[in-house]
Amino acid sequence: MKMNKKGMSVIVLSVLLLSFMLSACGGGGASPKESSGTTKENGDGKTQENVSKAEPVKLEFWTISLQPTFTDYFNNLISEYEKSHEGVTIDWKDYPYDAVTNKLLTSIASGSSPDVVNLNTEFASQMGSKGAVTDLNAFLTDEQKKSYFDGIFNSTVIDGKAYALPWYTGTEVLFMNTKIVKAAGLDPANPPKSQDELIAWAKQIKEKTGKTGYATQWVSNLFPKEGIKILNEDKSAAAFNTPETKAILEKTKQKIADGVIMKEDVPFTKQIQYYSSEQVAFEIAGPTFINFLKTSAPDVYKNTVAVPLPTGKADVRLSNSMNVVVPAKSKHPKEAVEFAAFITNADNQTAFAKAANTLPSTKESIKDPFFTQSDNTLEAQAKIASANSLDKAVDYMVGVPNATDINGAIARGLQKIMLNDADIASTLNAMEQEVNQVLKK
Repeated sequence: MKMNKKGMSVIVLSVLLLSFMLSACGGGGASPKESSGTTKENGDGKTQENVSKAEPVKLEFWTISLQPTFTDYFNNLISEYEKSHEGVTIDWKDYPYDAVTNKLLTSIASGSSPDVVNLNTEFASQMGSKGAVTDLNAFLTDEQKKSYFDGIFNSTVIDGKAYALPWYTGTEVLFMNTKIVKAAGLDPANPPKSQDELIAWAKQIKEKTGKTGYATQWVSNLFPKEGIKILNEDKSAAAFNTPETKAILEKTKQKIADGVIMKEDVPFTKQIQYYSSEQVAFEIAGPTFINFLKTSAPDVYKNTVAVPLPTGKADVRLSNSMNVVVPAKSKHPKEAVEFAAFITNADNQTAFAKAANTLPSTKESIKDPFFTQSDNTLEAQAKIASANSLDKAVDYMVGVPNATDINGAIARGLQKIMLNDADIASTLNAMEQEVNQVLKK
């Protein structure tokens, strides 16, 4: 059987992590170096040791695909930091998304670790679970930790250890075709607030207009939205094979039968097509969806509004966050954490969100008029709806070992159930066994 590129990448990452663990046993980051003290004679003939001065510190800072678009922003940010932190210089390097993880693991294993690195939540937490990044609790105040949205900050807290500082993020919103909604006798000014209400709306739309509610992909995020845990507490076994899960999947199959959800596994590019051609009334996506819609169907864009995504039983919204970590092999952990906290503080997150049109992960940032005032464009509606969703945002695959393989196993099982009418109980059993095998690797 041929191994795909992603599978090979997982093996490479695992080998490199093992190499790191063997080389890093017992070792965290080194303390800041100090120059040797000198002595001088006092007037009474006694000697007094001079106060030691810290040696200059150079921090290597890595980001993912932010050059050249944000080169000016970061150059200014770094200049501001260096001016207020005498003796500290920042060496900023930017790498493509596909290259940064392999490069990071290789550098750590070879003993040439960077000091501050931009990673997504999934990889940051996996690095944390291997002891490859610094526990930030020793360096952060309670006030600093509480400045971030709880669900996003806690996404990289494992066994009480905080492995990352949240940076820019995104949440899904509900895009709604007001022409279809009104034709079904519904009021878009009073949108559905819960998943049950959304389902009721979709049923009425199907009955009145013949349109389907929405299209989706059958992936593991179905579980956390309904409060179903994917793994047990110690991440050693699958936890989703329960009577509650079976009942939820039976209800989901009924939604397909009722025309609420399309009976198809629909990738994002095809979801755009379905919404643009008005075959569905809703689209669940992040604000980037707007750019595609505006290009593919300007008339539908004009009839679309964005509202906060209705929540399921768990009352959460799923986020997709970028974070900043300090590798455990950093030679300057104290200074590295200080710089990471500077990058992700409320003022700088607000500034970056405005420059990049992203969402901040800091509570204070969304009080800025940029996130509260609307000009009634779809872009502004989506931005405000997303910002208002952050208090319930979580990154659901945090700390899950072999997350890609586990996601794949669950997705294949869900597709068999939803698309091929496979028996729910036996398919859940097979999914559970496959996930448990993955966890044993």
